[in-house]
Amino acid sequence: MGLLGSDYFASNPTVPKDKIVANLTLDMPFFFHPLLDIVPYGAEHSSLNKEVKQAAAFLGVQISPDPIPEQTVFMRSDHFSFVRQGIPALFVKSGSQTGNPNLDGTKLNLDWRATIYHTPQDDMNQPFDFKAAAKHAQLQFLIGYLTAQDDQRPTWNKGDFFGTKFGKANVGQ
Repeated sequence: MGLLGSDYFASNPTVPKDKIVANLTLDMPFFFHPLLDIVPYGAEHSSLNKEVKQAAAFLGVQISPDPIPEQTVFMRSDHFSFVRQGIPALFVKSGSQTGNPNLDGTKLNLDWRATIYHTPQDDMNQPFDFKAAAKHAQLQFLIGYLTAQDDQRPTWNKGDFFGTKFGKANVGQ
């Protein structure tokens, strides 16, 4: 049934909804290889793209396009509950670059989801790159920090579908 908790919170926040300026979701990052690139789902829809680019550049991480657009990941995770409330949101996932030309990161991630995710084998006995996880945490922190330090709250990009549909009050400000 998914997204019930995030939908409830986004619909009934513990602070006034107009005080929530953005949502940064950290969910299911894959740390089977070094963090060389990220896929920032949602960055193209709002001014949060600025903070994503700054944080990625500072940490030397590339920004990659969605490797599986047919799966519409942007609309399938907790951050989307906030989007539906008109709040710009990001879902930053680790990318597919592995640093090894013989290792396809997208295939590795998809295979893991198909065979290990939510099974008894989904435990800490798997390969795990702790340096990649630390870098991902730094990246998320920097995006949040830069967003919090900006005098302007994040806005939807002018003409953006999600901003037009859900965020009418702050499209393209």
